[in-house]
Amino acid sequence: MNEAQTEITIPHLFRCPISLDLLEDPVTLTTGQTYDRSSIEKWISAGNFTCPVTMQKLHDLSFVPNHTLRHLINQWLQLGSQFHHPCNNNISATIDYLATIKHTLESHDSSIETKLKALEKISVLSDEYCSFRKSCFQQLSFLALLLELVFGLSDSQLSENYYMEFMELALSCIVKLLPIVNLEPLNIIKDESKLKKFIFLFEKGTSSMKTSLCLVIDYSTTATQTEQVCEILGNSQKLVHEIVQVVVNKNCDNLSEAAIKALSALCSLESNKESLVKGGAIDGIITYISRCDTTRDKNLAPLAMTTMMKLLVLESGKEALVNHVNGIETLVKMVFKVCNQECSESAVGILSIVCSDFGSAREVAIGAGVLSQLLFLLQSQCGTKTKTKARMLLKLLRSKWTEESMH
Repeated sequence: MNEAQTEITIPHLFRCPISLDLLEDPVTLTTGQTYDRSSIEKWISAGNFTCPVTMQKLHDLSFVPNHTLRHLINQWLQLGSQFHHPCNNNISATIDYLATIKHTLESHDSSIETKLKALEKISVLSDEYCSFRKSCFQQLSFLALLLELVFGLSDSQLSENYYMEFMELALSCIVKLLPIVNLEPLNIIKDESKLKKFIFLFEKGTSSMKTSLCLVIDYSTTATQTEQVCEILGNSQKLVHEIVQVVVNKNCDNLSEAAIKALSALCSLESNKESLVKGGAIDGIITYISRCDTTRDKNLAPLAMTTMMKLLVLESGKEALVNHVNGIETLVKMVFKVCNQECSESAVGILSIVCSDFGSAREVAIGAGVLSQLLFLLQSQCGTKTKTKARMLLKLLRSKWTEESMH
């Protein structure tokens, strides 16, 4: 071990349980315990066929390299020689501190109050970005642990007085970890019992919990290994219905925005679209964009309308829009939006789709003043793409109007 390595104490996590020295070539047994390759090879060669830490019998003597831990150790060694590095305020203590927090959360002996304090510490630490700390969260499997705590425990395992508070804080910590760790642990939600707990929390949880769950849905679409999670969530009619109810809730802007992001994320998979339409996504989006003049709601109106357009690839999606009592009128009002050209372009595009297929949609749109709205739009400073779509819609309406008046 060189001088730079001896400047700081080796964290417990980085020591081989057999030699107690720094792990140079960490390998993991089938029991989940990690040792230095040379040490465990000597142990097995001596005729020991048990795991040194757990004493479990080793039916499989194979082991796999622990690349994540090796990377973490290398990073620790590099930072150890940089005495003014912002993350190097006793790196060993940081690692052991996080390991202690994890143990507190895992232990059945820890009280709910103690676990709440542990979650508060995670929340603070995850806010302070540090690439080394990020690696620690990953190596110590904090995301998997928190997901298991939220979706794995039964209601009776937590004191009723602290239940919602614990779940709310745990979900908040999960959301903070999602951008900085591998998302593979999200696959826990594919389990039927975990899915039921997810939906239960969405139904019964606080606004903060629902916001966090919406963000979990949003992140499930950002990695290929969690695509199945997105598909399972999107095909739950009960969950989609709950998300739509949140979207139409005008009294909670932050939550409505999170729900719009969740619907958009679910809509990224073709297999989810029919479920979204059946769950009332079109109706929910129409209600949402009808409030777009409010300061906050207009920020995600373009995303909401883009999501609606994706759903119009289905005949059921078009019918849901056309049959909505205020659907077409709401879109006509969005055609000329000087403050938001994205909304204008989307509104024109959506109207072009339904007006091409439904005479009733054309009739309602014309009655709602779409022709004058399009003319105003063409005289505005909107982009070339929007103007091109507006001209095409005008041409469509005129040709259809002429064709229908001749019959």
